Amino acid sequence: MKKTFAMVFRHILIIPATLLTMGIFIKTASAQNNLYSPIPLTNFTEISDTLSDQDIPTGQGGFARDYSVKLEKGDNLSIDLSSENFDSIITLLASNGLTVAENDDGPDGTSNSLLFTRITETGTYIVRVRSFGETGVGNFKLKVTKLQPVK
Repeated sequence: MKKTFAMVFRHILIIPATLLTMGIFIKTASAQNNLYSPIPLTNFTEISDTLSDQDIPTGQGGFARDYSVKLEKGDNLSIDLSSENFDSIITLLASNGLTVAENDDGPDGTSNSLLFTRITETGTYIVRVRSFGETGVGNFKLKVTKLQPVK
């Protein structure tokens, strides 16, 4: 009787514990897949958005917001970032995470950012909007333009 009870009791504990563990693992795995999701830039027009304390922490007290954009080898880009709320920095990252180009302050003497670069490899790139240090959050305008040669 004791052996039968122990065997039934063991099955009653093992099966729910196993199912619970599998459920937690599956839930964690699906949450990790959705953790990082850059906003796709599908057309090259000016967008207005907001950098907030819910965005990616930079580790320097500020925050960043990422946009993904598909580019081709030979594309010439102009990336313009402006904000009246924070000192902006614009960064272009390759698909492997390496920085392709970055700009802190534009040539007009403001804390807005202006970046020109030529793409050397076809792929999906990340345009990162971030604030300098702890300068804050707020509204911004971002414009990514594919430059065309003068004819």
